[in-house]
Amino acid sequence: MFNNIFKKREGQEKVKWGWTMYDWANNVYSLVITTAIFPVFYNNITSTKDPETGMIIEDTITFLGVDFINTQLYSYVLATSFLTIIILSPLLSGMADFAGKKKLFMRIFCYLGSAGCLGLYWFDANHLELSMIPFFMASLGFWGSVGFYNAYLPEIAPASEHDSLSAKGYAMGYWSSLIILVICAGMIMGIGTHMTTFSFVLVAIWWFGFAHITFNALPEPRRKDLPEGNLLLQGFKELRGVARELLGYTHLKRFLGAFFIMSMAIQTIIIMASSFGIKEVGLNETELIVTIFVVNLLAIPGAFGMSALSKKIGNIRTLMTCIAGWAALCLYAYFFATTKMGFYGAAGAIGFLMGGTQSLNRATYSKLLPETDDLASYFSFYEVLEKGGLIIGMFGWGYIEGLTGSMRESIVVMTLLFIIAFVAMRFMPREYRLKIDY
Repeated sequence: MFNNIFKKREGQEKVKWGWTMYDWANNVYSLVITTAIFPVFYNNITSTKDPETGMIIEDTITFLGVDFINTQLYSYVLATSFLTIIILSPLLSGMADFAGKKKLFMRIFCYLGSAGCLGLYWFDANHLELSMIPFFMASLGFWGSVGFYNAYLPEIAPASEHDSLSAKGYAMGYWSSLIILVICAGMIMGIGTHMTTFSFVLVAIWWFGFAHITFNALPEPRRKDLPEGNLLLQGFKELRGVARELLGYTHLKRFLGAFFIMSMAIQTIIIMASSFGIKEVGLNETELIVTIFVVNLLAIPGAFGMSALSKKIGNIRTLMTCIAGWAALCLYAYFFATTKMGFYGAAGAIGFLMGGTQSLNRATYSKLLPETDDLASYFSFYEVLEKGGLIIGMFGWGYIEGLTGSMRESIVVMTLLFIIAFVAMRFMPREYRLKIDY
């Protein structure tokens, strides 16, 4: 009997470890493609710089016959990928639930994202219409796979472990990103800038290869009895059903409202911070890469630190602390991130808050869920809200930059969003704000 118990426990730990390995596999996309190497590469080949100061003097590009600021187009393409996820996620979640295809869809999106990273090797500023396709694919693959990945969390661990396991996953991702960043930076600085596009190939191989540890460890989802009607539309029916059920769960409804507003700002800041450093502050490639290395290093204690704090004061109050920190960071960035030293301070705060907020959001939602066999649909709803917030955030950032010619004014809007999110989180029922573990 004890041998059976031991084997079962050993099997559970293997599944949990395998689950966290997907953060290890896919977070290299977040760092190299979204944050560090690709934004520098993209800004360099789509901008004209002053040879003496290194500051950008021309950043207008033409896409489909329309002139855009280069980072404006960058934000629009990402926002379009998020809109696509909003459409696809409900379609696929119903099929994943009833046909037992959750892992298959996660695998398909993973392969799509890896192929997109590989395609960036041939990125050409003279053919932006074609070159933006792999960039779009990489974003679609990353965010599409993450939705199905997150839905596994309440299936593989009890609620008491969600904070620590989610933090462990994010920490694994940050360590992985640091390793890949050192390798890519070493190639670019040691061999030459012509190795920049090869770093995108390395990301594709890393993501694709390590993801199979996760695919081998995660259990196959159970098949359900097929419902009547069109299975393709079942996801939308379930999403509508989740929305109706939320009306009876005040705590979930209010949490998701705050989360939606929060998502407009957090991911937008994370995605656009590198471009801000390049265009508004004048960071060169080396300075930006070193800064991003430190950001991801600080994200690790951020993830574990907020997990530990949540055990003392509760998830909701810890999240409110994070939101207040983000609002203060935005105010600091607007007034003081005008120099390189000022930007370094803001970047350090982004790193710590990023690690804590992202892991805690995922863990808190999984804890708040009611008893259900329909986890994929609940997490599909979560993903739709997150991507909906990102679409508004990214399009808003791009629109304000196009209107004012500066990224700095967009920070003011981000500050307002965090203030609204803080107030919204205050409306969580008192018992959920005070509970330490639920």
